[in-house]
Amino acid sequence: MRHKEVINVKDGMRLGNVCDLEIDTETAKVMSLVIYGRLRFFGLLGREDDIVIRWQDIQVIGEDTILVNYNALCRTKGPPRGLAA
Repeated sequence: MRHKEVINVKDGMRLGNVCDLEIDTETAKVMSLVIYGRLRFFGLLGREDDIVIRWQDIQVIGEDTILVNYNALCRTKGPPRGLAA
């Protein structure tokens, strides 16, 4: 699932590629997909916020694309990269 392109079905916008998954360690179920924020000015100004997409918002998982029903109000920074549990 990693590196698949994610498209929002609400507006057809390309959100990015799946970079990470959040998994519930008790049930071993995927809780959400994480798309790392884009670089700002070649990375000198940091990154935009990460996009976290809840599992229930996924509409279709295709061979190389994932279609989601994404609401921009759910946007979050999330844990620092490399420090996720």
